[in-house]
Formats: sequence, C-alpha cells, structure tokens
Amino acid sequence: MTFSASAPAAPAAASRLVGLAPVVGAGTVLLVLGSFPGAASLRAQQYYGHPQNHFWCILQALWPQHPMPGRADYSGRCGWLLARGLGLWDVYGACEREGSLDAQIRHAEVNDFAALRVRCPRLAAIAHNGGESFKHARATAALGVPVYKLPSTSPANASWSFERKRQAWAEVMAAHGLL
Repeated sequence: MTFSASAPAAPAAASRLVGLAPVVGAGTVLLVLGSFPGAASLRAQQYYGHPQNHFWCILQALWPQHPMPGRADYSGRCGWLLARGLGLWDVYGACEREGSLDAQIRHAEVNDFAALRVRCPRLAAIAHNGGESFKHARATAALGVPVYKLPSTSPANASWSFERKRQAWAEVMAAHGLL
C-alpha cells in the first residue's frame, strides 16, 4: 500500500461582487444604508430579497394604511418606499465575499455618499441597517445630517425580536416625519 502526500486544497478565492444601484429620488428624506446585499438579494437583484429578512415586513407594519406591493412587484415596492420619503443603498458598492455574512466581506469599495447628496436634496437623515454599515457612520455624518444605528433586519440578527426591531425603526422614522 502506498500513500502520497498532497498539499491541502487552497480555498477558492472569493469572487468580486457588485452591489445594487441606489433607490433614491429628489424626495428622499431618510436613507437606509445596509452593508452589502446578501446572496439571495444579489440573485434577485432586489434589496432585502431574502424572504426571512424583516425589512419589508417592518415597513408594512409601520405603514399599515398603505398596502405594500407584493414580493413579485419589486419596482412597485421601490416606488412605494420613495413615495414615503425613504431611500435605500449600501455602504459598499463592491466587495469580495463568500456567502452572505458581513464578517466575510473583504476588499470592499465604499460608495460615494457625497455624490448621492446631490440626488437627494431633501435628505434629512441616514439610518444604518446594522453594525457593519454603521462602521461608516463617520463618512455618512460628513453629509451634515443626523446618523442613526438601527438593528439589522437580517435573519442573522436573531437576538432582536421583530417587535423590538419595529419599535427602533419607528422611532427614527417618526423623528423625520415618515410616520
């Protein structure tokens, strides 16, 4: 019997991923910044596309008088957000990552927040959706608006109940006239 020693296989290099375009308009008052779309969101080309992410459910709970378009109508959902003064983007425009966890993000490129300011003349606040996004609060504070850290709506943030997340989001949105 013979044995041959071989070097362990090197882990596959993480692929370069490109994020989603901002969902913003001239009426955007509050900009929600995530870190970078998860794998399900990238596949669907939709912010908060993972069915277990609480983002869309929290917003529908905060705006029950305004029925949200269904999951299949992403364009309608984006219009629904914009009509209420809410915008979406991420702190990272591109990165390398295996899977969906923020802890796996490598070689990230931060988005150009200053350029976004021109597109959102009514911008009154930034809300970071989770800790990884909030690491860039200093850069977003340079826009001259209040910056908030909100609990992540990700299913990975199981330590916060839906109701606790909803309440935290409600406080920030109410402070800027969105409720």
